[in-house]
Amino acid sequence: MKINFIFLLLALSAEIIGTVGGFGSSVFFVPLGNFYFDFYSVLGLTAIFHLSSNLSKIFLFKKGLNKSLLIYIGIPSVLFVIIGGYLSKLVDSTLLEIFLGVFLIALSLLFLIKKNLVVKPIKRNSIIGGSLSGLSAGMLGTGGAIRGLTMAAFSLEKNVFIATSAFIDFMIDFSRTIVYYQNGYIHQHDLIYVPFLFVIGAVGTYTGRIILKYIPQDSFKRLSLILILIIGVITIINLLI
Repeated sequence: MKINFIFLLLALSAEIIGTVGGFGSSVFFVPLGNFYFDFYSVLGLTAIFHLSSNLSKIFLFKKGLNKSLLIYIGIPSVLFVIIGGYLSKLVDSTLLEIFLGVFLIALSLLFLIKKNLVVKPIKRNSIIGGSLSGLSAGMLGTGGAIRGLTMAAFSLEKNVFIATSAFIDFMIDFSRTIVYYQNGYIHQHDLIYVPFLFVIGAVGTYTGRIILKYIPQDSFKRLSLILILIIGVITIINLLI
């Protein structure tokens, strides 16, 4: 099988922008991957890709983990990503792509309009946020932005935030990789990309970490949201053409 290097370059860009913007790479990787693979293959590749990138984040930002958030956000996330993963098999892939496009547009507009949107830092909101992010990750391939909004309420130090989010994401990706494999989303002919994606996950995370030192995250976050909006619109248009 011929390797598409443009896709790999886009995957690297998604990892860098996702790391700096704070939304995670999947919010970019999934819709971009849909231009090259079928939706279910993208879900399988996303889970594998994220395993490597989150291991890199845990290693590079290992300045402590918030154990209470690992429990109240992490456990519901894992339970609902399994549910979402199985539900994805019951819904037509075209419908899932439409959901993804609408989700990206709504998400970006919400954050662009409500710049100071906050969630109350209480246990109930942690569980709800974890459940929604897990369900979204299982069905649509991306849920990091919901989890990020939930975690932001607790005003964590940046390294603790990234490490905790990455650890929860790792648990999510490990769980959905098993579900996606059982669903038949991880195809033999796509595995040629796995070594490249592991390297890209590490390089992209490291590059994003360097950029974070020089560019204010708030400025980059706005740019990331505009990109998410554009990608969401293109996803919908591409389905309608």
